[in-house]
Amino acid sequence: MYFIIGNKFKGRSFLKLLDFTPEEISLLLDMAAELKDQKKRHESHKVFAGRNIALIFEKTSTRTRCSFEVAAADLGIHPVYLDPKSSQIGKKESIADTARVLGRMFDGIEYRGFEQERVEALAKYAGVPVWNGLTNESHPTQILADFLTIREHFGKLSGIKLVYMGDARYNMGNSLMVGCALMGMHFVACAPEKYLPESWLIEKCRSIASETGARIEFEEDPVKATKGADVIYTDVWVSMGEPDEIWEERIRDLMPYQVNQRIMDNAGPQCRFMHCLPAFHDLGTEIGKEISSKFGIDAIEVTNEVFEGPSSIVFDEAENRMHTIKAVIAATIQ
Repeated sequence: MYFIIGNKFKGRSFLKLLDFTPEEISLLLDMAAELKDQKKRHESHKVFAGRNIALIFEKTSTRTRCSFEVAAADLGIHPVYLDPKSSQIGKKESIADTARVLGRMFDGIEYRGFEQERVEALAKYAGVPVWNGLTNESHPTQILADFLTIREHFGKLSGIKLVYMGDARYNMGNSLMVGCALMGMHFVACAPEKYLPESWLIEKCRSIASETGARIEFEEDPVKATKGADVIYTDVWVSMGEPDEIWEERIRDLMPYQVNQRIMDNAGPQCRFMHCLPAFHDLGTEIGKEISSKFGIDAIEVTNEVFEGPSSIVFDEAENRMHTIKAVIAATIQ
């Protein structure tokens, strides 16, 4: 099978995109595409029967959990889910001790939680591959899914203009900027200045871009930023773990950066809309209803017209979480 690629990734953790070269990221995307084709053809690839992985979730998730569990099952691996109440990590037991215990029981460990240093510590002490399912600073498995989706729709990554709108300071803004820099893309963060990534990361990405041919730009004007965009990407404006009271500030600051049909039309007919989900595009959620009652709006970061429109590829993107995560597991657990 294609994804058996020798020792290139064997035993490595997948913590952040900066740990990988453009060639390695392309290889993982190729593996994911082949695994996706195999699944569509109903071809079994349970080549890791008898292996076990631990899934540590300090932050809950629908897509990440399902992606890891289905990917593991397809590979013949048994996943064990540890929710926030099932693990003593960082509470009664240090991360280092937890890592050394789990590393003797499992062949790999997924972590989804808070500070990047927590997943880095797990990888330092576990002795088995550790995969970052999301931290405050980084979301590398999501970017692989995003890039596979873009490649499927445009046939390439190099030169693609991706505009990220909204709050670009955290995991998604950071990781998309890094990924675009590595893969020779044109990244634009469209946000007020205080919502931009940290200066050290911007400089790091500009340094990478000078070698890959990527472009890294920042623009506060949504009309200027989105002109000619191939992809417009957004995410929720309040991250998991942040207090509810900041909604008023975010809505005030970021409503001009809502992705609506006017913005999509400004980009052009080639433009596709992406979102890592969940999205507050209507009143179908408790949070959406609460925000509507407080602020009189029926959508937050993206309108329902765009989310459900013909340019939206969010569910292709969501599906590809599983295929790209499967590639990461298969490549590193060998």
